Amino acid sequence: MRLFLQQHPAGHESPRFVQLTLQPDLLGGWVLLREAGQVGGRSTLRRDQFLDQPSALKALEAARDAQLKRGFQLMFARGSDAPA
Repeated sequence: MRLFLQQHPAGHESPRFVQLTLQPDLLGGWVLLREAGQVGGRSTLRRDQFLDQPSALKALEAARDAQLKRGFQLMFARGSDAPA
């Protein structure tokens, strides 16, 4: 599952983005990848490990909701059970 959120800039800066990706790992757990930065610039990547899918999905939804409160807009959602 993948979510791409973007925040429109106030001035002449590039827009900021956040990409949230939820995927299974090789040991039966789940990984939430959070990539954030400016479009065309550097970004940071953070990995959070979870033992099961429900807790990973809950963390993904919490991260999405936090970014929506900060003014980001959902631009793209992909996955069989992508949250709206």
